[in-house]
Amino acid sequence: MTAVEERKNRFTKYFPLLLDALRSTDPNPMRPAEAMAWIRAHESVADEDLSRRIQGGGQSIFENDLHWTRFYLVKAGLISKLKRGFWSLSEEGRNTHLNAEQTWDLYVRIRDANRLNDVTSEDEVSAPEISSDADYEKSYWFVGANWDEGDQSQRFLNEGIWQNGYFDQFLDQVRSIRPGDQIAIKAAFVQKRNLPFDVKGKPVSVMRIKATGTVLENLGDGRTVRVAWDPIMAPRDWFFYTYRNTIAQADPEAENGRLLIEFAFKGATQDYLLFLDQPYWKEKYGGHTRAISTDENAAAVFEDEEVAEEVVSSYTIDNIVEEGCFLSPGELAEILLRWRAKKNLILQGPPGTGKTWLAKRLGFALVGSDDLDALRSRLRIVQFHPSLTYEDFVRGWRPAGNGQLALVDGILMQAIQAAESEPDLPFVLVIEEVNRGNPAQIFGEMLTLMEASKRHRSEAMELAYRREPGERIHVPDNLYVIGTMNVADRSLAIVDLALRRRFAFVDLEPRFDTPWYTWCLKYGLEASLIDEIRLRITELNSKIGATVSLGRQFLIGHSYLTPDATVDDGAIWLRAKIETEIAPLLDEYWYDSPETARALKQKLLAGLD
Repeated sequence: MTAVEERKNRFTKYFPLLLDALRSTDPNPMRPAEAMAWIRAHESVADEDLSRRIQGGGQSIFENDLHWTRFYLVKAGLISKLKRGFWSLSEEGRNTHLNAEQTWDLYVRIRDANRLNDVTSEDEVSAPEISSDADYEKSYWFVGANWDEGDQSQRFLNEGIWQNGYFDQFLDQVRSIRPGDQIAIKAAFVQKRNLPFDVKGKPVSVMRIKATGTVLENLGDGRTVRVAWDPIMAPRDWFFYTYRNTIAQADPEAENGRLLIEFAFKGATQDYLLFLDQPYWKEKYGGHTRAISTDENAAAVFEDEEVAEEVVSSYTIDNIVEEGCFLSPGELAEILLRWRAKKNLILQGPPGTGKTWLAKRLGFALVGSDDLDALRSRLRIVQFHPSLTYEDFVRGWRPAGNGQLALVDGILMQAIQAAESEPDLPFVLVIEEVNRGNPAQIFGEMLTLMEASKRHRSEAMELAYRREPGERIHVPDNLYVIGTMNVADRSLAIVDLALRRRFAFVDLEPRFDTPWYTWCLKYGLEASLIDEIRLRITELNSKIGATVSLGRQFLIGHSYLTPDATVDDGAIWLRAKIETEIAPLLDEYWYDSPETARALKQKLLAGLD
């Protein structure tokens, strides 16, 4: 091989460029991804080098070339090898500026010293140590491009940018994008027909990857990043594990997240059956699924795809008010805001204040739907009781029916798996009577993992029962837990401080005000009777609140005296409510003074004969 031919080695052109890149931030080191982004911003890189993958490796030719470059410069003593995952100049490298002749001499010297004599194969094999820091601290972003003025994808590609179309949303997320991160423009929708697998006509979430690139610079305004877009490709569709929100950061440590990254940025194909065999998707699609061959699907190619953009929430705060909640829309919005921030919320209050009713509907509002099909997998309900255990709620051994024991996931682990399967959607777990069981024993180590600040894979812990050695579990950020607590039940244990620190608490009180009044009128009660109910229950609650052995936590809630259907005879309806629901409660309150309970009951019933 002649010297002229040898000097055509592809990656040596990056030797001086990598030194210049590291010099731009010296003495601070660079992440490999940042160094690559700097070079792409200062040097034209061939489309083929960006799109073609190295044989036997997942990295592009360009990425591989940069790692070969780093290998040679480390061997030459120009780049330090002190910190894994970061590249920085050595003292000698700071003062070295390579021209073409010096570059070639350095290459030949290191190549011969390390017996790397096959120049051709060197270009085509993975660089040494590439797996140790190739993706170190690199983030992967999936972003939308469809704003009020339409699809902005082509403009972004032409201008070498991506831009957040909102001035008041997603600003902090955009600011967290760093040079060297990889970014993909996506469109999300649901699809029923022309799928490459058979799910019996059920809708499937799809994410169409329209373009990919590398972030060169973040302008810091929460809206704009400069991007070196990869060569234009045909759109590719990814199914099941999708992101429908405007901007999302994929988790490379999650198996599904890793597969998505390889699909979007490394050209891998999606194994549909691998997803359809996962417990969450198997339950959702019935487990009777199969892939469709190209020939089977060919006949449908000419049909219009049955796709639709994700619908806006069909269940909101207004629906809660319409269904009989006597809190104002502003109060409900405040509760939802607190729940979203804390992740875990408990509604507490006296009996009859609608805690369970409201908890479920707040869950509907967070999920955005009260449709049974949507709620079947995204909202789960459990009630705590004295015999409930960690093994029931989290995970434990159960008889399998074949004379052996099987490790079975409880409702919390099922909710975690569901939330991990669709990371862009909120999932809700409703816990009724959270203090009727022993929360510390039932939650176990999961109580720590549920804390909002620990909702990350880096905080994962091993459970008491593991499916495999080293298995670690974390609670995903999109799982929201809401509980109810009856503060008047003497039989319940005091809730420990560990639970209180991880949950936000909202107090519900009896509401016999205008919304309640209007509701009663709507369902047939006469205004004079409504006034009398409010007067009598207010006097009773004053008596309860002033009693030393009781107090405000024992007040009578509005649910006892709120009709849920049209009332034909108000007096008969009220008498039945008092005798069968309120009077037994008073007997419980004044168990040591039955005459007081009887007198209060008669006062409530006066004139209803």
